[in-house]
Amino acid sequence: MSLSKTVISVGLAAAFSLAAHAGHVTVEAGKAKAIKLSETAESVIIGNPNIADVAVHNDKLLFVTGKSFGTTNLMIFDAEGNTIHSSDVVVTANATTWVSVKRAGENYTYDCSPSCRPTLSAGDNGQHYENVGEQLLMQKELNSDD
Repeated sequence: MSLSKTVISVGLAAAFSLAAHAGHVTVEAGKAKAIKLSETAESVIIGNPNIADVAVHNDKLLFVTGKSFGTTNLMIFDAEGNTIHSSDVVVTANATTWVSVKRAGENYTYDCSPSCRPTLSAGDNGQHYENVGEQLLMQKELNSDD
């Protein structure tokens, strides 16, 4: 293989590698963000479904929803198994409406939009977290169609 063909091959490989890597996606917990693809996706993988979820609208549009604070990764492949998108997914809190109260060394988190209500946040007081979780599960049951 000639030197010019080698340089072109390396350049194309680097270009495809850069096109497939998208940096990171930041989404707030409880919110969704659209990801538009320039190529047709065949398979979508989220590293940790406890941190974020992915809903596929069609082969070029999907939605990433933040579930819990943390970082995971998102990988999208075409029909031949080539990576067309690879990024970290960083799930953050909505800092504009969440308030964290520290009492006797324990954290208690509230969502204050428009009025303050307890909310789930990793690292909160265990009993507070458990009580809020139970209330949210009961609310979900009351709102279900079953």
